[in-house]
Amino acid sequence: MRSPFELIAESITRRPAAVAALFVLVMIVALYGMGQTTMETGRDTYIDKSTPRGALLDKYMDTFKSDSIMLLFECDNVLDTDVLAYIDRLQSEIAREEYVAGTMSITDMVKQVNGGALPASEAEISMAKERVPPELLSRYLPSNMMTISAVTLAPGVSSDTRNQVIDSIESRISCSDMPPGVKVTVTGSPAFAKQMGEEINASMGVLIGAAMLLMVLAVGLLFGHVRYRFLPVFVVGTGLILTFGTMGLVGIPISMVVIGAFPVLIGIGIDYAIQFQSRFDEEARTSPLGEAVMTTIRNSGPAILYAMIATSLGFIAMWVSPVPMVRDFGLVCVMGVIFCYISALIIVPTFGMLVRYRPKAEGDASTGSSMAAYDRFLGGVAGKIARHPIPILLVLGLVALAGVHLDASIPINSDEETFVPDDMPAVVDLQKMRRVMGSTETLTLYIRGGGVTNLDTLTWMKEFGDYEVANNDKITSATSIVTYLVQYNGGRMPATQQEVDEVLKRIPEATKEKYLSGNTETVIEFGLVEMENEVALSLVDRMKSDVAWKSPPPGITATPTGMLEMFTNLMTDISESKTMMTVLGFLLIFLFLLLVYRKATAVSPVIPIIFIVGWNGAIMYLLGLDYTPLTAVLGSMTIGVASEYTILIMERFHEERRRGKELYEAIQQAVQKIGTAITVSGMTTVFGFSALLLSTFNIISNFGIVTVITVGFSLMGAILVMPAVLSVMDRFSRPTAAPASP
Repeated sequence: MRSPFELIAESITRRPAAVAALFVLVMIVALYGMGQTTMETGRDTYIDKSTPRGALLDKYMDTFKSDSIMLLFECDNVLDTDVLAYIDRLQSEIAREEYVAGTMSITDMVKQVNGGALPASEAEISMAKERVPPELLSRYLPSNMMTISAVTLAPGVSSDTRNQVIDSIESRISCSDMPPGVKVTVTGSPAFAKQMGEEINASMGVLIGAAMLLMVLAVGLLFGHVRYRFLPVFVVGTGLILTFGTMGLVGIPISMVVIGAFPVLIGIGIDYAIQFQSRFDEEARTSPLGEAVMTTIRNSGPAILYAMIATSLGFIAMWVSPVPMVRDFGLVCVMGVIFCYISALIIVPTFGMLVRYRPKAEGDASTGSSMAAYDRFLGGVAGKIARHPIPILLVLGLVALAGVHLDASIPINSDEETFVPDDMPAVVDLQKMRRVMGSTETLTLYIRGGGVTNLDTLTWMKEFGDYEVANNDKITSATSIVTYLVQYNGGRMPATQQEVDEVLKRIPEATKEKYLSGNTETVIEFGLVEMENEVALSLVDRMKSDVAWKSPPPGITATPTGMLEMFTNLMTDISESKTMMTVLGFLLIFLFLLLVYRKATAVSPVIPIIFIVGWNGAIMYLLGLDYTPLTAVLGSMTIGVASEYTILIMERFHEERRRGKELYEAIQQAVQKIGTAITVSGMTTVFGFSALLLSTFNIISNFGIVTVITVGFSLMGAILVMPAVLSVMDRFSRPTAAPASP
């Protein structure tokens, strides 16, 4: 039975124009799909709604959680009558917006103590100010030069709706009759999320453009010994279009982590294109064009396919992550490497047939002599390593072992605000607002069960809330439906169920909706001081322990939830999943190699990768880098990237052994023939990954640092460690036929 690669080769050699036309048609569909791609930020990118924690958070956000857009007013005197009238007028207009549940500012407070009307003079303002509760006054009016208005949105609104409300508010502010000297800033978490999404969208175009530009530069410098040296750039561009198009057609969103996949794909995709074109150029020098196409596809097609599958398995390991955007990163990378492989497999030989490809003469390329010298250098190094493998393996293995030990000391960062540029206006405004209002962090205790309004449950809620405030210095307040029961009952807790029911009827519905849903769900909102995520994680764990110790009445459950709980537990998710993804990546690739080669020495390509993963841990520790949702994928991504290089060298080694060459000569020839190609493609990959360093997002630029280093380590592992591994392994197993040759 003829292989699919032979059928593809025959189609290209016989009807190259038809193959090209079909590929163009697929590209048109992909271009349409690109227009359907969407951007996603917020909790949906961090937590899986299908898990109990994710489902609870989603339920809480839709039922109780109301996002607040903050308006920061600044001028010489915000208590000026004209300024107060402007704030009141603007706030009234905003309150009529759809999806706005309510507003609160200093004007509401002074009106409440002034008979429902704004004070008409400075004297009236001063008297009203004295009657406002001090805790509210200090929060909303920290000085006479600054005040804050809180715009509360309806619970459960989507991110698109929040962005529409923000746009509408900004439009109203710009068109309003603002008194001279007044400055109004829209801030708060929704404004931060909106600007972050816009920055990600803008950053994506810059990163991809920079990666392509750097790749053109690298190809121009390193790939000059072949004709049409920039063909790989076109191949990668095609692969990206197919990837983007598929994302749009199947509904995979672009997130802060997914954006890092595209320079990665550019780096990996260029490697496939260079491998195919190098082999095609090599075959075209000694064979007719049609035969060169057939040999290239028949031999390099399967070999690079094995490498591509191994790379994909490293990315597939990311699918076990509990973080949705990490799983999306892995999925996009798998799609991308497949499309880049298909593009290289079809475009390179098809283009060669259409233009009647002619290789450059040996003396045409200015880089020819230097590449030949580099070939000889690699061969010489590989030969020496093969003759003395044990010292190399021991020294580099000890470095890797030290890296594995240091990896456990690398901190984990899940603070979203540290992922974005420090000078991003939304971050600056958010920090200013917090300095004005104090901490806005809360931790929610979600209470569920039949009869949450029963007296025994409400009594437990009061006792538990009072206990947490009294015994935990990180908790400043506990607000729940009980707070308003006491307030609307003359300052004391109702003593009977009948009294509870009567007081509940007197509490306004708008107030009850914030803390009570029917008779089965209620919440306690704990106000917190500012703290690091590590401290917050301990706080969440302590509250879980307190609930278990001071348990609610039978039939009632109480579980911490909310955005703070999500981001603190994200640290645990990252810590557990990064190890799980790395181990699974190794296991998948090892099983794949066993399946393909059917012998124990199939472990050979995995050994250098183990070293590289250890080196990664050491370099991250030495550079002071943190693990984030993006750098957490480094282990499994390293497995995917490095496996290609090691597999290609092993494949060429088997080919040389089948030709009858002795061990050291076979290793020398394998590294000499493949080492140059993977060096060119590896350095081009480094150029592509270097675009990540240009990102203003710290999470992406730090990822760029470690990926650039990882590719360098992958080349070292393939060129320095792999010859030693092959030398040792060959002594335990007589060489057998490999399934394909590069």
